Parts: sequence; C-alpha cells; structure tokens
Amino acid sequence: MEPVALPWGPPREERADAARNRAHLIGVAREMVAELGACNVTMDALAERAGLGKGTVFRRFGTRAGIFHAVLDEEEALFQHRVMTGPAPLGPGAPAAERLAAFGRARLEFLAAHLALARASLDVARPVPGQSPSLFHVRMLLAEACPDDALTGTLALQLVAALEGPVLLYLQRQDEGPLVVDDLITSWQVLVERLTAR
Repeated sequence: MEPVALPWGPPREERADAARNRAHLIGVAREMVAELGACNVTMDALAERAGLGKGTVFRRFGTRAGIFHAVLDEEEALFQHRVMTGPAPLGPGAPAAERLAAFGRARLEFLAAHLALARASLDVARPVPGQSPSLFHVRMLLAEACPDDALTGTLALQLVAALEGPVLLYLQRQDEGPLVVDDLITSWQVLVERLTAR
C-alpha cells in the first residue's frame, strides 16, 4: 500500500505577484465590461490591455467564463457584506420576516444589475454549487420567522431558486426588452408575507 502524503500546516498563501496580477486583471476586466459590454471582452483583449501574457490570463481564470465569474465573485462579496453588516432591514436588527423580504428585493436588484456578468460567467463545465451564501441566509431567516415550515431546509432551497441567476436568465432573453424587476420584487414580497403570516 502506498503511503498517503498529508499536508502540513495551513494551505500556502497566494504569492504576492500572483495576487497583484489577479487584482489587476479583475480591475481591467471590470473596466472593459463597463466600456465594451461583457460579450465583447476576450481573453486576448484582456491580456493586451492588462499588459500581461495570454498564458497568465489562462492560468489565472482557465476560461473566458472564469474571468466573469471572478468579477462576479467580488461583487457578490460586497453584496454579502451588506447583508451581514449593513443597516436593517437588509442587515441585522429587523424581524426575520422583514429581513427576508428585504433580502429578496436586494438580491433581485443585484442580479438584474449584474445580468450581463451572470450570463458571461456561465460555464457548462463548472459544477453548480450545492451551497450558497443566499441559501444559508434564507434558511437562517426562515428558521426564525416560521420554524415549523423551515425544518427540512427544502423550503429555503425553493425560495433561493426564485432569487438566483438562472431564473432571471430565463425571464430576460438577449433579444427581449428590459426585465421588470419591480414585478419580481412585488411577487417576492407577497410570497414572504403569505409564508410568514401567523
């Protein structure tokens, strides 16, 4: 039987130059998306504008979708920070039902504002994440607002499915008019009110 090598200590941190390159590439990608639109950003153009080799871009992101996924991840971290530390009712301090309604509204606005990035970050080769910060947050709020209904966790999963990217991608095709976010927010509000009514 071959011996199994176990890692010693914490995982190695990203090298300083690699971290700088990553931050630089994400910043340049964000600028290019704002200027040209996500559909017009290529790996070659990103490498050229960033002043880095194309190999560096591929090593860092793997695919074109990986670039947009990284940019979207940074935007997602800012959104989660608002959820965890921002003012109520999105942040802590409001009753759970109010926070759940505010979360859905903010999430739909966030996804609508980042729709082009969400589309560009889709990659059929990447597995769909099983857990998301949204799922954890909705499950926590449901457990407080209506504990009897939140026991299995499937209700939280179904609610999060109403807030995540694929629903918005289905509702607004590339060749159609603007997505009516206000209608989705109103529907979310009705759903939460009915679910949490005593």
